[in-house]
Amino acid sequence: MAATHAWRAQPIPTAVGIGLRPAHLAHVLAHRPPVPFFELHSENFFCAGGALWDAFEALRRDYPVSLHGVGLALGSTAPLDPGHLAALRALVDRVEPALVSEHVCWGRLGERHFNDLLPLPCTEEALSLMVSRVRQLQDALGRRVLLENVSSYVRFTHSTLGEGEFLAALARESGCGLLLDINNVYVNAVNHGEDPRRTFAALDPATIGELHLAGFTRKEGLGGPLLIDSHDARVDPAVWALYAEAVARFGARPTLIEWDQHLPEFGVLEDEARLAGEILDADATLPA
Repeated sequence: MAATHAWRAQPIPTAVGIGLRPAHLAHVLAHRPPVPFFELHSENFFCAGGALWDAFEALRRDYPVSLHGVGLALGSTAPLDPGHLAALRALVDRVEPALVSEHVCWGRLGERHFNDLLPLPCTEEALSLMVSRVRQLQDALGRRVLLENVSSYVRFTHSTLGEGEFLAALARESGCGLLLDINNVYVNAVNHGEDPRRTFAALDPATIGELHLAGFTRKEGLGGPLLIDSHDARVDPAVWALYAEAVARFGARPTLIEWDQHLPEFGVLEDEARLAGEILDADATLPA
């Protein structure tokens, strides 16, 4: 039992993993592909039993796993849902994942929960709320968590901080790490006519614990550029280029390929991971 515990607690390797969705579980369990780690959505395993849980138990015997939450809505003015928080704490205690992450967003209003990761205004008030909620989350779990930047399609006129400045302050004041989604940085930069490097410049490399990559959808005929973080396509060439810049700036970090809709064959995800791995490996060969 002690050896099993040590294996579960091992860190995520500095390599490229894949976001594993239930549709691909059977393939992975049957073929055991050489993927360095898998990320799973926390809420899918609040059941703590049944066929899906049994498959997860089999998976984590052979692979490091990270848990990525999508439902806490940390930036909402409503208090954190105690039932959700308790279920997450029980899951983390049982699974002992190498990483736990959530999002910098809101999604609850009173008793209503919106099925979306809604962006926050970059204000001191929103920052103070997020810092408080992240501390509450970390205290409940007894561990440091990573917080992910989200895509946005509006800019709040009363924002006083840039997105990068907001994320940097959140990490500094709460003690959390950052999960930097490179696709979201690019989507937001295009949607709002900004330079994505401004976001990079504001961030402390020491706070970056993981990077995410995904595909987007480009909407046409709207009078201006609009990208949707759809997670249903290959990573765009412009995002690959920005990822290479991120790796050069922050150093090699565990990286994840996400694909959530219109799932392709698993081999397509492996090919995306291979491309990301080539960028990580190229950075490792550069002189210090």
